[in-house]
Amino acid sequence: MAELSVGDEVPLDWGWQPAPGEITFEAFRSTGPGGQNVNKVSSAVRLRLDVAGSETLPHAVKERLRELAGRRMTAGGVLRIEARRGRTQEANRAAALERLRRLVEAAAHPVDQRTATTVPRRERLARKRRKQRRGDLKRLRKIAPGDLE
Repeated sequence: MAELSVGDEVPLDWGWQPAPGEITFEAFRSTGPGGQNVNKVSSAVRLRLDVAGSETLPHAVKERLRELAGRRMTAGGVLRIEARRGRTQEANRAAALERLRRLVEAAAHPVDQRTATTVPRRERLARKRRKQRRGDLKRLRKIAPGDLE
């Protein structure tokens, strides 16, 4: 299992720049089909980001990341992203970074809170009239008690 870290040596071209050593990669053997090669090569990659201990992420983004990450976030506040679809370690590393980028981007933009509104009086009255008309129509279809004899 090889440990790699990203920081100054890998400049990321998106808004947030992690501190050196903040993101670490761990290579491990992937599962599934792939012939004999799958048992020999550690091509799968596990990205780790200590969100709780990060000094470069704003507090609000950390909170939203916790919500968005779900099972990928450990109890200690470490975000884990695994990539194993690619055939090479480099491809999986790029895929893991891309997933992290999308996750951080989503967390950086807060969801707008919905403002509660009330139904206008005119709409309420119109709805009541429609319901009354519909009820009247159904009542007219009803067979009167003396009609069947």
